[in-house]
Amino acid sequence: MTSRDFDSRPAPAVDPLGPLRDPEEPGCDVFLTGTVFLDIIFTGLDSAPVRGTESWARGMGSSPGGVANMATALSRLGLRTSLAAAFGDDHYGEYCWDALEQGEGIDLSMSRTVPGWHSPVTVSMAYEGERTMVSHGHEAPPPAGPGPFPQCPPRARAAVASLAPGRGEEWIAEAARRGSRIFADVGWDESGRWDLAALADLDHCEAFLPNAGEAMRYTRTDCPRKAARALAEKVPIAVVTMGAEGSYAVDGHTGETAHVPGIAVEALDPTGAGDVYVAGFLTGTLAGWPLADRLAFAGLTAALSVQEFGGSLSAPGWPEVAHWWGAAPQALRGRYAFLDELIPPAATPAARRRAVPTIGFRHSA
Repeated sequence: MTSRDFDSRPAPAVDPLGPLRDPEEPGCDVFLTGTVFLDIIFTGLDSAPVRGTESWARGMGSSPGGVANMATALSRLGLRTSLAAAFGDDHYGEYCWDALEQGEGIDLSMSRTVPGWHSPVTVSMAYEGERTMVSHGHEAPPPAGPGPFPQCPPRARAAVASLAPGRGEEWIAEAARRGSRIFADVGWDESGRWDLAALADLDHCEAFLPNAGEAMRYTRTDCPRKAARALAEKVPIAVVTMGAEGSYAVDGHTGETAHVPGIAVEALDPTGAGDVYVAGFLTGTLAGWPLADRLAFAGLTAALSVQEFGGSLSAPGWPEVAHWWGAAPQALRGRYAFLDELIPPAATPAARRRAVPTIGFRHSA
């Protein structure tokens, strides 16, 4: 894959890697793979649904979900993003493909449409600052070729992996061997063992970004900072996210630490905020920003995302960051002063796709 593959992508307001680009670089900045869901999000619920009753939501939105959250967040921040995923041979799959490829400029040359396979679906209900999700889907049939991807995987600056206990992914090791910097998060360990040794691909990772609950369980510690320091003995950079308290990171190579508080916002829907955070941190890391600036930027992008519906189409780009910066509280202007060198003076909010209550309207010719 070359940079020509991305000629049709929407032009970003800022290219955070602009000063680093050269003709010999990989055409892809970030590669990722996973499951794309069609997300249906209900917001404005006063409480959890009660058994035997009908609840009405004041808001609803539909958007691509799952791994699409991360892919969209990366692309909107100006990174050339390649996604390998299976798409259903149905209207949901067609909508998700179009939203990602045409709407967001994400390269889907390594993705495939599976005839007769329906798209996985998640219904997410947001209330009291949290969310409850119900999902349905079946694993996609394996591709006919010898490997999971046509190019297994492409040469890229970075790759994003979701680690799971007891499961190794050959593509992660191969990506690392090809020079990709691996950024990883992790899900809840349903087994309850919380054994770091069971995360087989952790050795290939440059950065590991669990939330506080996950980090403390994996390290048998009683506070997020202790957990981050323990994880930094296993990976070069450990980042622990702490919700409204922000995030804390340790650079295992230099011993540098950083803590940046969260930004208080009125949250509409927290779906995908963790994915947006990882995208923001990855962007700053590839661009070579200081550790604290990376945490600040990641936290800002996540805070902006929860003010919109959905996990993917809520992700902010540079125009949204610029709009926030133009009206940022005085108390935050020192911490986020690095944005002055990144945001064009004339940047304005973009007309982006946002989640709406349906996947599309029929229009007569």
